[in-house]
Amino acid sequence: MRHALTLSLLAALLGGCASHSPQDYNGIWINQAAIDAAAKGVNLRQALQAKGPALEWKVNVAAAQASYSNGFERAEGRLTMNEKGPWSVTFDGGQNESLSLDGKELVQAASQSGPEQHFQRPKESAPAEAPLGSSFEQALYSAYLGGDWKIEEGPGQGATVHFRANGSVDGLPELDRYALCLAGDCATMTGEYDSLWLERNQQGNPWIFKRDGDTLEIFQAVNQAQPGDMPDLRPGARRWLLERD
Repeated sequence: MRHALTLSLLAALLGGCASHSPQDYNGIWINQAAIDAAAKGVNLRQALQAKGPALEWKVNVAAAQASYSNGFERAEGRLTMNEKGPWSVTFDGGQNESLSLDGKELVQAASQSGPEQHFQRPKESAPAEAPLGSSFEQALYSAYLGGDWKIEEGPGQGATVHFRANGSVDGLPELDRYALCLAGDCATMTGEYDSLWLERNQQGNPWIFKRDGDTLEIFQAVNQAQPGDMPDLRPGARRWLLERD
């Protein structure tokens, strides 16, 4: 009797692990693998492309909707639920993606848009009214640029710089906000180079940067394009050299 009871309990536990209620899909899921790859201190966009293209999913079971962000565009799809297999997300234009749960991860199956990808719940979600992709962006900013950076060369030499997860920056002279380029037009304009936007009082400019481990170099962005053409930005003179403690 005791043996039979043990087998029954084990079966129940395994069954509980294998099944998920529809509500388990709900909410925000971020591409933690892309963040972990970038945090090693390599080229940012190469790391994201290698683990992308989707960076964040939002699933709304009640509305039968699922949306994802690639760091530049937001795609909104219609969610079809399946009790016995992956859920289907259909987008305008014929794109289809399959979603399933594996333990605590949301799995996007391999498709024409990219390889299989795994997503996790963010440790801290962005406010509900924030655009899709904000939770991924906050987690990335914290992992990629978090900590104390000292200005070794450039204006403000000797000062400590903090890049906040909310996009604010302290310690860079006459600047208060930043944004990393993840994809889209800003990526097209800089080719293989990483770029970020730096501003003060909503007035700013693009800059080229290179991170190698705990060293961060920020260069002026020089436009090599002809007048009227899309900007073709390349690194010019180095403005800052920062080292992370």
